[in-house]
Amino acid sequence: MITTITSHYVNGKFIPSHGQEVFNLISPVDGSTVGQVTLGDEEDARAAIAAAKAAFRDYGRSSLDERADYLQLLHEAIAARAEDHIEAMAIEYGAGRLRSEVTVARAARCFANVRGLLDEVPYIRAYGDVRVTRKPVGVSALITPWNSDLLMLSQKIAPALAAGCTVVAKPSELSALQTQVLIECIDAAGLPPGLINVVNGRGEVVGQELSTNADVAKISFTGSTAVGKTIMRNAADTMKRVTLELGGKAATVMLPDADLDQTVRFALSAAFMNSGQACIAGSRLVVPAGRLDEVKRALLQAVPDIKVGNPREPGVVIGPMVTEKQYLRVQRYIRTGIEEGAQILVGGEGPPLGLEAGFFVRPTVFVGVTSDMTVAQEEIFGPVLAVLTYETEAEAIAIANDSTYGLLSYVVTNDAEHGRVVADQLETGGVFVNELFDFYEHPRAPIGGLKQSGFGREFGVEGITEFLETHSVFARRQ
Repeated sequence: MITTITSHYVNGKFIPSHGQEVFNLISPVDGSTVGQVTLGDEEDARAAIAAAKAAFRDYGRSSLDERADYLQLLHEAIAARAEDHIEAMAIEYGAGRLRSEVTVARAARCFANVRGLLDEVPYIRAYGDVRVTRKPVGVSALITPWNSDLLMLSQKIAPALAAGCTVVAKPSELSALQTQVLIECIDAAGLPPGLINVVNGRGEVVGQELSTNADVAKISFTGSTAVGKTIMRNAADTMKRVTLELGGKAATVMLPDADLDQTVRFALSAAFMNSGQACIAGSRLVVPAGRLDEVKRALLQAVPDIKVGNPREPGVVIGPMVTEKQYLRVQRYIRTGIEEGAQILVGGEGPPLGLEAGFFVRPTVFVGVTSDMTVAQEEIFGPVLAVLTYETEAEAIAIANDSTYGLLSYVVTNDAEHGRVVADQLETGGVFVNELFDFYEHPRAPIGGLKQSGFGREFGVEGITEFLETHSVFARRQ
């Protein structure tokens, strides 16, 4: 059965699309068409912006209690449709059930977490005759990628509403089925019209309008570094506030004292999370040269046990790439690694045996990798791990930092305190030591990038203040 989507969500209603381009939604499992979505155009984007602007006149002055109520309603509405979210992720994205269950729980939790932080935001401070207040910046455009539609939208909508901003969201057109379930949740929550508006469309059409329209005050974007730079340029003329969470090339640093089994489990979990289609994926493993042989043996034993296949099958860890284009991109990187002299330890080109119909990649591990190789520098966005070696701790840190990206990094060690010492020297916005922490279990900890991974922060009080402006009033007493 093919699902057809022909409307956008504007001013609290499902509005027929003014844009007429029909986009096919393709199953990454078998290449079949599973849906069609009519993409919006500039007029659809302008209608959504106008609705958000009108709603902001009242919502920008709303109380914290009102905002807390709306966040709670969204939390409940998303949780109530868990099975529908999971089904949409399986059909459209090829996500396994376990990952989807966790994703839905985290998305719902976003709203509960932010609700709990409302009272911690320093909205008003006084310094003698001066009062400094934080006010909502205004209409906020939220642009999200295809690799985690529900979660990315939720973690942007929640702090924007908490700050008192109204929203126009543009998710990836590849995620229209998943987005539709979320829109239905938003509608069921019964928020005032115009607080949240959603337009399906291409980045070069709807995204372009959002990033240039003078009535949009703020853009929060998650996606590629190249697109992030375009958004920055587009936003400059109207001086929009911009938050960018971009690409990554995270390193997992194995310190000499680390347990072998723990390191391999950790490194493979970090590298192959979301089938490798994650900006925080640990796609580089940096190991002591003296322990390389044992690491190789352990990887050779562990990787073949990682099940690749249809996400509906039990035990599947790695599903398909989201599109044929993404599959071909990963294949090109694997060929490039071979051409540049890296050696394949396990995996390689082509699909796994029996999975030729979809967009499946063999989980691949390269050894003999040096930092100047493409597979060590560029974001592949697939289940490909590059293993590099070091002689000294200083060299390990240098290798981890030898990247244009700076989103996250990982450290594995038996000495957590020493792990913190190493972590403090890594040039990334966050570091996980010995554990793949769940951001959503640590709602006060902000996360964001350095260098080409962007700027600004999500989560925590800092995530809310990204949607606030500072306003100072100087009033001398007579």
